Amino acid sequence: MRDGAIKAVLGPTNTGKTHLAIERMCGHSSGAIGFPLRLLAREVYDRVRAIKGEKQVALITGEERIEPPDARYFLCTAEAMPVSGNYAFVALDEAQLAADPERGHIFTDRMLHARGREETMLLGSATLEPIVKHLFPKAEMIDRPRFSTLRYTGIAKLSRLPPRSAVVAFSTEQVYAMAEMQRRFRGGAAVVMGALSPETRNKQVELFQNGEVDYIVATDAIGMGLNLDLHHVAFAALSKFDGKRKRRLNPSEMAQIAGRAGRHQRDGTFGTLTGLHGGAGTPNELTEEEIYAIEEHRFQPLSHIYWREAEPRFDSLSVLIGDLESPPPEEMLRAAPQAIDLAVLKSLAETPIAEGVKGTGAVRRFWEVCQLPDFRSVGADNHARFVARLWQDLGQGYLGADYVSARIAELDRTQGDIDTLQGRIAAIRSWAYICQRPDWVLARDEMAARARGVEARLSDALHARLTERFVNRRTSILMKSLGQDGAQLPVELSASGQITVEGESIGRLDGFRFSVDPNVNASDRKMLLAAGEKALPGLLTRRADWLLAEGLGELSLSGGAICWQERELARIVMADDFGSARLEFTRDVTMLSDAARQRLESGLQTWLAPQLEALAPLGKLAEAARDPAAGSEARALLYTLIARHGLVARENAGLEHLPKELRPFLRKLGVTFGALDVFAPALLKAAARQMLHALGLDKRPCNEAMLPVLSEAQVKLGPLPAGYRLAGSQAIRVDLAEKILRAAFQARVKVGEERNERFVIDEALGISIGLEAANLRRLLGSAGFRLHAAPAIVEGVFGPPIPDQWSWRPRRAKPNQSPHRRSGERRGNKPGGQHRGKRGKGARQQSDAKRHDHGPARAGGAFDGLADLLKP
Repeated sequence: MRDGAIKAVLGPTNTGKTHLAIERMCGHSSGAIGFPLRLLAREVYDRVRAIKGEKQVALITGEERIEPPDARYFLCTAEAMPVSGNYAFVALDEAQLAADPERGHIFTDRMLHARGREETMLLGSATLEPIVKHLFPKAEMIDRPRFSTLRYTGIAKLSRLPPRSAVVAFSTEQVYAMAEMQRRFRGGAAVVMGALSPETRNKQVELFQNGEVDYIVATDAIGMGLNLDLHHVAFAALSKFDGKRKRRLNPSEMAQIAGRAGRHQRDGTFGTLTGLHGGAGTPNELTEEEIYAIEEHRFQPLSHIYWREAEPRFDSLSVLIGDLESPPPEEMLRAAPQAIDLAVLKSLAETPIAEGVKGTGAVRRFWEVCQLPDFRSVGADNHARFVARLWQDLGQGYLGADYVSARIAELDRTQGDIDTLQGRIAAIRSWAYICQRPDWVLARDEMAARARGVEARLSDALHARLTERFVNRRTSILMKSLGQDGAQLPVELSASGQITVEGESIGRLDGFRFSVDPNVNASDRKMLLAAGEKALPGLLTRRADWLLAEGLGELSLSGGAICWQERELARIVMADDFGSARLEFTRDVTMLSDAARQRLESGLQTWLAPQLEALAPLGKLAEAARDPAAGSEARALLYTLIARHGLVARENAGLEHLPKELRPFLRKLGVTFGALDVFAPALLKAAARQMLHALGLDKRPCNEAMLPVLSEAQVKLGPLPAGYRLAGSQAIRVDLAEKILRAAFQARVKVGEERNERFVIDEALGISIGLEAANLRRLLGSAGFRLHAAPAIVEGVFGPPIPDQWSWRPRRAKPNQSPHRRSGERRGNKPGGQHRGKRGKGARQQSDAKRHDHGPARAGGAFDGLADLLKP
């Protein structure tokens, strides 16, 4: 136990002990540091490699070995740390672990035997000071004060923990339960447990360090080797199972964990959670003595550390076991409890396998196999079976590359849940350890690389499962952003209307209406609404500007409103002149700022104006109707036409009250007085009818193409579109019906007087536009034309057939009889229930004409046939 040039740097957490050791080692020509965790060894390896260069720095752990030929600086786990190497500087981190029942004898051996030529440094808690002074009287004691203070804040609910907090539990079930609750309350938490692989732990820690989550849930594995940006540590429990019994944590263990809060110059806090359990017969809160000890870093010094013979004899298995169980040579050294490697050795020594272990070399090799770590945490008996199988496979001297490759390939599967992946990672870590042994595996470097690759893939998959289960990234981001000014939120709006915060969808804008992502649960909905509404003014302004710049082509008119993306933006209120409109914005658009809303209204008016030009004929009628010089009778008809949107049945037009001298005035305005209807032809065009329908002014169906004739199938689809009149089983556009009737009256004028008012009507015009012959005759019959069918050609007579002839007789309304059927009358019955008798052909024609408020031509001043129709 050489104690020359030993420096014991002792103090609580956050005193910079490890940083000091790294600086001292880099100041020497060579050095080695032993760490309690592979995780910490890897972290320091990366730091020293950045300083000294990759070729001069080595990493040696049980599962990983990176050792360049010219390496001078070695970062190792305590178990893999070389004891007899010739290094200028040697340090042992967390040396107080010599008092740990499971691994204490390893740290004790390194304390006693690992020495640097020029400097040796022991890093640890101040509780180690009596041991160091007793074992190494000449050692230099260096006390390191904590850079920041720790303060107790009391008991808090899990949902009230401040950001950058760690919750510490002592069982996998409790860790998972706390992480699930944090996911609901705060959007999630990183998870750190000793059962995770170092790679997975690193990724989970990175999740916390990068700020993706503000909370971390961990076991006491957090208390060592992890440098975290923590502000607060909360204990979810104060007791743990130490492998033999459930016991309360001692103050130094609590301090090791609580000391993770507050790094460097920033103070930290610690406390407990409501409802925690301190263990059987123990209080469930921190006592005043424990709080004082943690805050003031005053703990009971260690009275002993554990020791086991580090250089046993290998004459036989019984000699080896005897040496390993031999008593320590110092009073402050206690015999180490039976570790799992010794338990496996003693278990296998009683089996038939031990009969073949003869000679020093075989015993040494057998002991090395028994020292395989129990990464799977299955206990001594189960682990002994795995070790026995490994020893049998090593019977030929080496494990074949094909065999090892097959075992590694069996574990190279990333499917499964968290527990399944943890089991595979534990198994692959065992094979990674086996592949690091130079005398166990053929093609060692290749097999070790494969094992590390599989472990990395499994660790990535496990990290993904943990993140998927315990992190709601969207909620986490929103929880951090809800307190910000809405203008400062990192909100992004895509052209499709999707709203994201740091890549996480919170909802979408349909038009100008915000809707929450439908996939969220009920508990997150309120939070998303709050975040969306906070950023909504700015988003709507950007949305409106984009619409005016690029989206006007997506606007449409429907039901009297301007619509975008199937949402109403504004209702259209037409002016009296039909040349302009006033916009009444919906509630969604009113949330825009005044300036943005004015810009939007101006842009929409500019877009709407050209479309309203289709209603110019209606505006012309409205202007004339307001002119007092037009006369009351003409103005009454104009108002009727405006109310009926350019079309009214003749019997409903009130023409009997219109002086004939006013008709030229109305014709100049574009009004046509037809045999069956009074209408404005310009308003029967497709653009005008579509605009009237889109503005909601005309509630009747609209045939957008305004086809000349609608087929029987189209008529049966529903109500008759505006601008059409029934003609038998078909429907014809009103202006074309008038054209056919005008041609019929012209035929009557031409030949009526010469043939006793019998004349021939050319049916080609009606048939050419699509009317069937029977339906054409029904149309003519509704205007008062009567068909006189020609007799059939007698058999044996040759020559062209005699054409059908027509006559016309206006039907006049009887005095004091309404031109419309009373609503209570049935077809074929007089008022009062008297039977009319059989319906003749004329009655059927009259019935056809009355359908859809388009009756036959009426006399009595309403229609005088030739004189009315043949005026220019």
